[in-house]
Parts: sequence; structure tokens; C-alpha cells
Amino acid sequence: MKKDKSLPYHYNSLFELHRLLGLPNPQQPLVSLINNEHNKLVAGKIQSLRTSAFYKISFKSNLNGKLKYGQHYYDFEDGGMFFVAPNQVTENGDSNGDFSGYTLIVHPDFLLTYPLAKKIKQFGFFSYTTNEALHLSTEEKEIIIPIFQNIEKELQNRIDDFSQDVIISQIETLLNYSNRFYKRQFITRKVVNNDVLEKFEAFLERDFQEKQLLLHGMPTVQLMAERLNLSSGYLSDMLRAVTGQSAQHHIHHKLIEIAKEKLSSTNSTVSEIAYELGFEHPQSFSRLFKQKTHQSPVEYRQSYNL
Repeated sequence: MKKDKSLPYHYNSLFELHRLLGLPNPQQPLVSLINNEHNKLVAGKIQSLRTSAFYKISFKSNLNGKLKYGQHYYDFEDGGMFFVAPNQVTENGDSNGDFSGYTLIVHPDFLLTYPLAKKIKQFGFFSYTTNEALHLSTEEKEIIIPIFQNIEKELQNRIDDFSQDVIISQIETLLNYSNRFYKRQFITRKVVNNDVLEKFEAFLERDFQEKQLLLHGMPTVQLMAERLNLSSGYLSDMLRAVTGQSAQHHIHHKLIEIAKEKLSSTNSTVSEIAYELGFEHPQSFSRLFKQKTHQSPVEYRQSYNL
């Protein structure tokens, strides 16, 4: 049976990836630091649509062209960082071949027995999948680039009993700084974020019209993110930075406000209100309402003597 060419090609070996890029074998089978300024890559042999078994952390200082990241293309003309988790699909765009910068590739097994093996899964930016790269200031680049260089030097040195400890410490430092700089980016890009917030609230207002809920059910974070051309993780993190609350909280807050209005101003039963709000099962509505208000819908209605 022929392999479906529309499916992404999966890279499971660093040795295979290095060979296809025209690079020497990696110094370590589970981690590699590619300095794109020192290596002439043969990127044409890399499958356009691809996944891998690795975490990938890239700093691109001058990537003219575009990379398909998730479902959209991101223009790296000004440079920046992006993060890819194992099995996440990426695809080349219209690049001119200038890949200046660094790419750190880490297999999850390299982190085993270290706290970072669990902690790395908590960094939300590994789930960002569209035009959500980290844009670094000049000062931030001066912090990030030496960390890549330290990892490169360590991998070039003779491996000893401390090599893995040192490399993992540097990786964790790199991720912690990236997390800090992403939080800064959410704050400094207020105009963009406020525009997203306004669109988010407009979509939410429209979705919570009675007919929309009856037809399509309660809106999800994934649906809202797709409308805004963002990943669900980025949308929630951005809203949390701007408003203090996640996207899911905003959706639930809107729902509870409408539920309170219906409970206090109509004679509709709790079941009828649940169905009007897009719930298939009234019990799910009652459970969510009590979780958010510490009262059941019946108790809330009784407080209004209805």
C-alpha cells in the first residue's frame, strides 16, 4: 500500500534529520543544536508537511518568507522565536533559504528523570499554532542568544557525567525566559490584544443570542480561537494577561449572566432554560451553575421569590 502523500512525514530520528539537512551526525542522539549561520542546510530534502518526535525551539533572526505553523502562515521577516511540540504539524512556506538563527531539538527521553520532563508540558507556548511567535526586543535577544550558544558549546565538548545536567539547566533557563517574554508581549501589544478582546466579546454576544444557542449549542474555546485565527492556548493566555480570566471563564461568565436573567425574569423551567442555553442535559447546566454561583438554579430562583 502506498503512503498517502497528503499525510505529514514523521521524523523519529535525529540522525535522519541531520542527514537530510546535509549536516554531520549529532553529537548526542537525543538532543541537537543547529547553528544555521555555521551550517549550509540542504533543506530541499526535508518533507514540506511534517511532524517529529521532538520538541523544537527555534530562534530565527532573519527568515525571509513564511512558515506554515498550524493552519496559517507566519511571516518571520523581523525574526522571532517559535516552539513546536512532539507530533505537531509544520509546513514550509515560500522561504528563500535564509534560515539564520538557531534550532534546538530535544527528544522527550532526554528529559526523563528530570523535573523538566513534566514542567515542559506546562509551557503553554508549545500549543500555540498560528501567527503567535515570540517577537524579541534587542535586549531580549541579548539574553536568549547566549543561552543557545552555551548549549552549542556544551554539545561540542567531550561528554561527561555533568553534560546532561548542564544542558537541561540551560534548556530550562531558555524556556523560563521565553515564558517571561511572552507575558511581556501580551502586555506590550495592548492595541492588538484589545482588538482581539473586542472581537471575542462581539462573537460571544452573537453566539449567546437564543437562536444561535438552540442551533449550535454553547460556543467553545476552540471555536472562538478559530474565528480569531489564534490557537486556543494563545487566546486563553492572552485573555488571562489582559483581563485576568481565561477564554473558558469568559464563556461561562456570559452564560451564567444570561441564565440568571432567565431565572429571575421568566417562568421557564430549569430544564427549558438549560436547553435554551445549548445544554443537551439539564443536569450539566445545573452543575455548572452551582459551581459558578454556589447556588443551584432552583435556589437562585427562590431568592427572587419566583
